[in-house]
Amino acid sequence: MTPKAARLADTAPVLILALIAGAGSFTHIRDTATEHGQTGWMAWAVAVCVDLTCVMAARERQRDRKNGRERNGRISWPTLVLTSGIVLSLAANLAQAEPSPWGWITAATPAGAFLVAVSMLERRASEPRPEPSSDLVPAVPETTALAVPDQNGPVGELLDYARRVAHEHQARHGKPITRDTLRARLGVSSQLASDLLRTLRDSPA
Repeated sequence: MTPKAARLADTAPVLILALIAGAGSFTHIRDTATEHGQTGWMAWAVAVCVDLTCVMAARERQRDRKNGRERNGRISWPTLVLTSGIVLSLAANLAQAEPSPWGWITAATPAGAFLVAVSMLERRASEPRPEPSSDLVPAVPETTALAVPDQNGPVGELLDYARRVAHEHQARHGKPITRDTLRARLGVSSQLASDLLRTLRDSPA
């Protein structure tokens, strides 16, 4: 199985669960809104707002972790929003339940499954990406001059690799690669990354 197929097989069940559970929770919220005066498209809007707020808050929590904005011992705003959305969704699901223990459990299942799916997707999105293997970076002394862009040997190999990395970054992000990004990708010093970047700009071909 290829890595792409493995990732698809790993992610597909979670996405399917999120869609099915979200649809069930959505239906309960819409029906509750209809019973309380929000008829027509407004009932659908209420249901969409609740479910999408949970998804948005989960993504913000993941972004906060990536940027180091989470503080120990304090509840962040995205966490508070996510908790409120879950409570509101659960309340709407329970409002549609048969007044019995099993009725409450079965009615709450879509909201609980939706929460589990969102948390799984959030957890996977926050996994660190593997750094490129150092075996792919040709060894070259840090003091090697890069004045000649088409020279052969280790310097030429490193320059070719840096050019491929720069082109890949430009194609993926639509903007030129920075020195710090190039340094992190190649595993070289800031000075050597600056020399490589300067050489690439002087001889882009």
